[in-house]
Amino acid sequence: MTGAPSAYRAYRDWVTTPITGPPAVSVVIPAYNEEWRILPTIGAIATHMSARGGPWELIVADDGSTDATLSLVRDLRFANLRLLVADRNGGKGSAVRRGMLAARGDLVLFADADQSTPIEQFDRLAAMVGDGFDVVVGSRKADGSQVSGRTLTRRMLSGGLQTLVRGMGISVRDTQCGFKLFTRDAARALFSVQLVDGFSFDLEVLYLARRRGYRVAEIPVEWIDAPGSTVDAARVSLQFVRDLARVRLNDVRGRYSSTRAGHRDQPVPTSVPSVGGQST
Repeated sequence: MTGAPSAYRAYRDWVTTPITGPPAVSVVIPAYNEEWRILPTIGAIATHMSARGGPWELIVADDGSTDATLSLVRDLRFANLRLLVADRNGGKGSAVRRGMLAARGDLVLFADADQSTPIEQFDRLAAMVGDGFDVVVGSRKADGSQVSGRTLTRRMLSGGLQTLVRGMGISVRDTQCGFKLFTRDAARALFSVQLVDGFSFDLEVLYLARRRGYRVAEIPVEWIDAPGSTVDAARVSLQFVRDLARVRLNDVRGRYSSTRAGHRDQPVPTSVPSVGGQST
């Protein structure tokens, strides 16, 4: 009977008391017009991560939302929640990049706002970092994954795109699942040169991880196709194919050799306030 009260106390402490020193874990949520989902997602993540123990921070990287997402997050006033505000919609890759570079944790997770992969899966990814991996990818295609509600169209498109991905030397079978964990050093090194602003940024980051010799693990996760997605799978797939070519061209031109070369984003400071509020 002590589990629930202690978990609640841990949650309340995280909500009300700023952590001292750097966090062990940073969780980054990219968000664009997520007014219907952002509060339940924050609640689920805060409950689980606080119950695990240890200092951690939550970063919501807004992508120029035009709905109530910003005001909802601001009004929470959680002590260890930071809101990064964008002045325009730059794309998911842009939002994740800002969040990952602002993160201060030894481990940095980015998780989609729809919680298609439940936050409880974090523990499985963290265990792989303990085994020496630099990047751990949650996967819907690895043996043992549990996938619910994925449409036939999505499965067919994913299968065709995976054939193209293998041609780039990437062994990860599911590059696009929005649940990936990085060591701090890997996150900074990879996202400081990542250039793709759209949904294909995962592919680019994994390509760079392979090129730079990082140890990458792919493990099965639970995944549920969350309702309310506004993503056009066919349109995104066409952009994915274009971005494959763009990544190769960027590499040939040496655009990944200089830190943050070509970014339109403003540089993110390496040290930012940990108390709830906003950063740009």
